[in-house]
This record gives sequence, C-alpha cells and structure tokens, in this order.
Amino acid sequence: MTAPQPTRELSGQVAVVTGGSGGIGTAIMNALRDAGTLAISLDLSPPPSHETPFIKCNVRDDASVAAAIAQVAQQHQRLDLAIHAAGISREAVVWKLSLEDWDLIQSVNLRGAFLLLRHAIPVMRRGLGGRCVLIGSINGSRGKFGTSAYSASKAGLIGLAKSVARETGHFGILVNVVEPGWVRTPLTDALPKEIRDAAVAETPLGKLLEPSDVAASVLFLCGPGANHITGQILRVDGGQYLGN
Repeated sequence: MTAPQPTRELSGQVAVVTGGSGGIGTAIMNALRDAGTLAISLDLSPPPSHETPFIKCNVRDDASVAAAIAQVAQQHQRLDLAIHAAGISREAVVWKLSLEDWDLIQSVNLRGAFLLLRHAIPVMRRGLGGRCVLIGSINGSRGKFGTSAYSASKAGLIGLAKSVARETGHFGILVNVVEPGWVRTPLTDALPKEIRDAAVAETPLGKLLEPSDVAASVLFLCGPGANHITGQILRVDGGQYLGN
C-alpha cells in the first residue's frame, strides 16, 4: 500500500512567513509547501534547508519588511498568505524587566506583525484576497508569571487582528490569530524538567504540542475550510488554557 499523498489545496499560492527559519516557522513553511504553496521565509537567519526560498528581513525595520514584500510581489506578481511567526521572549517580573527587553519584545512580536500587515495587505488587495495569520500565545489571553512583556505583545496581536479583519473583510482578506500552548522545541526541551513538567500538568492531554500541530492550524486557516473565519482566535493548546 502506498502512503497517502498530501493534499495540494493551496496549489499555486504564494506565502511569506516571518520567522520562517525557526522551529515553528519551519514547520509552517513545510506544511504550506506540502499543500502546494510557494512559501518564502522572511528572517534574519537562513532556513535549515538551503532549498527553502529565503529573503533576509528584519521584521523590526519598516524598510526591510517593505523591501522583502516588494521583492516577492515583483518576482511572483501575487501574495496570497502572510504568516507572522517571528517572536521572542525575555522572562522577568515587571519590576526587574529592563526597558531594552520590553522594547525588543514589542518590536519583534507586535511591531513586526503590524509591519507585515502594513505592506502585505496592499499587495493582496491587488489580487483576489488573502489570508493573514498571526502566531500568538495562550499567555496573550491568560497572562503568565514573569512574562509581562511577552504576554502584552501577544495580547496586542489579538486587538491588531480583530481591527484589521474589520478593515480588510470587504477585500476578501481574512485575518486570524493562532494561540498555541507550550510547544516542544529544542529551546523548550533545554529548560529545567520541573518547568516542562508543570506545563504538561496543565494539559488535559498530558503532552506538549509539536510545531507541526501549530502548522496544521495555520494550514486550516489558510485553506478553503476557513472561508468564513476572520477576526478569531484559534487556540491550539491541548487544553492547557483550561488548567489556568
């Protein structure tokens, strides 16, 4: 028996993924590629595979994002999907959090999303619409000890997505947020066992997410099954939010 072939429901579409060289970003890139999309990583670092389309881009810098989107539009004459997966965190209680760390987190996580939408949407408007997906976090909805800057930036994505969804719906452009729980990556695997165990204990399913779980939710929001979904939060956390 031959293995089932992946569906090509997004065949011919063009996507950009900020942070496409990271763990979650790579999984999203792979899922989009398997669905038939030409997915391009916008990141400061090249992706793991040299065959993956890549444009060096600093999501904090307006000129850099503008140039990257302009290059995609010029080379491919379209842009259908824009996913903001770039994100960083610095953990500290608020009275010990440095101003530099606060500004850095907001500039990557929230400003980066704004700049992506700011430049991607005009290109999408010239076509037949599009999908924008922002990778948030359950901590943007519930908060978490020691993550005031990170949680604030992810909460900001919710307001950004809901507002832009109202602005772009009549152009056929849908904007949504995916809120993952704790995702198992090399970075989280390196954390102390007691921290990882506490996250698992919050989860009714008894296991952490894989990057591919997040990618599958992004793929859904980019596909035909989400034609009437916009301005929404898709929480993909194995029930971790319930353990709050």
